[in-house]
Amino acid sequence: MDEVEVVVAHSERATLRVGDVFLKVDADQARIDAEVEAMSLAPVPTPEVLWSRPPVLAIAALPGTTLGRLGGPSTGSPAGWGAAGAAIRKLHDAPLPSRTGRAGRSIVALAAELDGECEWLVTNGVLPADLVTRNRQVAEAALRPWTPAFTHGDLQIAHVFVDDDEVTGIIDWSEAGQGDALYDLATFTLGHEEHLDDVIAGYGTDVDLDVIHAWWSLRSLLIVRWLTEHGFDPFEPGCEVDVLRSRM
Repeated sequence: MDEVEVVVAHSERATLRVGDVFLKVDADQARIDAEVEAMSLAPVPTPEVLWSRPPVLAIAALPGTTLGRLGGPSTGSPAGWGAAGAAIRKLHDAPLPSRTGRAGRSIVALAAELDGECEWLVTNGVLPADLVTRNRQVAEAALRPWTPAFTHGDLQIAHVFVDDDEVTGIIDWSEAGQGDALYDLATFTLGHEEHLDDVIAGYGTDVDLDVIHAWWSLRSLLIVRWLTEHGFDPFEPGCEVDVLRSRM
């Protein structure tokens, strides 16, 4: 019998691996429904859906490996990062899905959330005021009008699999929908700034680097509290707090 591996687990959802099958348990059925729909529409490789019985979604494992992890070294070649950029561009050029995704939150809502998180971080002594203030300034560049694209919404480096410098699949689509394309690019390169040029080369078009930097700061500021409250450590080397420090 295969062992059960806990891939990730917190109060909202958990992912288990049993052999070549991943079992995603989610308290919010709407997220599972959104994930299945997005995978059916995305013009890039995605895992095979084996079955879905609320609150569990079973998907097949993907071949290949990720290009690295946040807080760890990159294991992928420049060509692999470029291939990921090309796949991301293919997604962004696809017909728009009907729903708004995580990357599609309004400027007003994002600014309000950002101000609230910044106040919490400083008031509770989680981060120094000058660090928060500087990154809040950097984040401002992300709060601008954008053209909707088909976005993944949580395109962490751990969600893209590559084999022999080809993308074999992208996982975890529950936040997908219409959104800001540069949010995806920034999420994918978070903590791996040295590969941003490789990703952009594969993406095939110029992007506003100030907006990418802004999303690095904005995403990191918004996630620190959630990570600490769900048993993760944003202070680990190379993770979100180091990303914020790199903007100083």
